[in-house]
Amino acid sequence: MVRRLKALARWLLPPSLLGWLRMQRLWGNVRRYAPRTVRHMYGGHEFQIRLTDGFAAGWYDHDWPVLAEIEFLRGHRLRPGATVFDLGAHHGVVALMLAAEVTPSGRVVAVEANPHNAAAAEANARLNRADHLTVRYAAVSDCQGTLTFNEGLNGQVDDGTGAWGRVDVPAVTVDQLSVEFGPPAVLFIDVEGYECHALRGAAQTLARYRPDCFVEVHLGAGLEKFGSVEELLGFFPTDAYDVYHLPAEETGELPLPTTPAEIRVLAKRFFLIAVSRA
Repeated sequence: MVRRLKALARWLLPPSLLGWLRMQRLWGNVRRYAPRTVRHMYGGHEFQIRLTDGFAAGWYDHDWPVLAEIEFLRGHRLRPGATVFDLGAHHGVVALMLAAEVTPSGRVVAVEANPHNAAAAEANARLNRADHLTVRYAAVSDCQGTLTFNEGLNGQVDDGTGAWGRVDVPAVTVDQLSVEFGPPAVLFIDVEGYECHALRGAAQTLARYRPDCFVEVHLGAGLEKFGSVEELLGFFPTDAYDVYHLPAEETGELPLPTTPAEIRVLAKRFFLIAVSRA
């Protein structure tokens, strides 16, 4: 009966009202969650992580192995002293892992558009005394200004429906960050389908500095709303980058070299790593 009522509500109510109802329930759960601090090994590094909601607890309240993409990029430009931009940083756990790789002689700039998650990332940077990790509350885009974001804990840019609530957030570009913090040696991009817009805003950085790039490609999970695989591949021409493919299931396997033709036939979310030939 409850399932039928929910289906009827989805059919009768406008998406914006359904989004408001979803967010009331979500943030009610967040308010009832008792924050706590845990300590685990993340990719061979021990961190204390402040958990501020059940969603984050499911992701971070356990040890993590070394991420295949980090292990792979160690052999390229992810080294001590490097500057890394982590775009879509959530609670800052991957940003902390990257900060450990570049050491205090390097710098990590973590960009996160959800204010709840950005605050958690800042708290985790302080908790682990990662002074070379800077958290920026913003969405990464193709132009500066503001952007309408949804309010989910694993947020996305609003697709126009308001199905998960709406909030206006500051928008920054990779090129803007490059001017402010210096050019990155590595870009980590996990922006829930908005990856093409993020890369459009990195045009000068890509052309001039050729950073190594890790991109979570949300094929079948949001990419189609804001871009395409074909456009994504265009940011990494074969005369400038070697491209690798990695399944999103975190199997522990190292990335495999691939071709644009092999990428085009993929049908679900995957990881793409582009290594500069410069």
